[in-house]
Amino acid sequence: MEGDVFKLMIRVGIIGNIASGKSFIAKLFSCPVFNADHEVNFLYKNSKQCFKKLKKILPNNIKSFPIKKSEIISAINDDKRNLKKLSSVVHPMVRKQMKNFIRKNKDRKLVILDIPLLIENKLNMKNDILVFVKSHRNKILKRLKKRPNYNKKILKSLSQNQIITSKKLRIANYVIDNNFSSHIMKKKIILLKKKILNERNNIRH
Repeated sequence: MEGDVFKLMIRVGIIGNIASGKSFIAKLFSCPVFNADHEVNFLYKNSKQCFKKLKKILPNNIKSFPIKKSEIISAINDDKRNLKKLSSVVHPMVRKQMKNFIRKNKDRKLVILDIPLLIENKLNMKNDILVFVKSHRNKILKRLKKRPNYNKKILKSLSQNQIITSKKLRIANYVIDNNFSSHIMKKKIILLKKKILNERNNIRH
């Protein structure tokens, strides 16, 4: 049954570098979006199971529930290997939430997966459509510096976990040049969405 659902549903994975505007592009599709960052924040604020597991493996950093973002940042700052420890707890939980999202939206023609490490964590499937979001380096740096928890050390740790840009570009079905103009990008996404639906319909027929 679940396999049939996956065959009918088009899963669009939004990939790209940190701060390239993946979530901005994901929303413009006007389809159900699974946003992994939002799900992680939800776990930190609401999941006592997540808290207990993280406190057990990172007792020097994770002190109180709900988990504070500053505690997560402190853990990565103390030792970059802690990022792997964090991921070992959080990623399986996010994977489970993603499966629930897919089931919940089983009747939708198209869903968007806004997951920073979609490829790296092997969360993509063979028939997924991958859209690479490309943005100018200066715009990316400007956006990063505006983030409340901007930290060069953490940024480096996160970047090392991502597959290099050239490989992502090779495996992407489409590349979107993001200039962060809602008006212009909305038009681009409407055309891209139409193209994706038409091409998938042609394959089925």
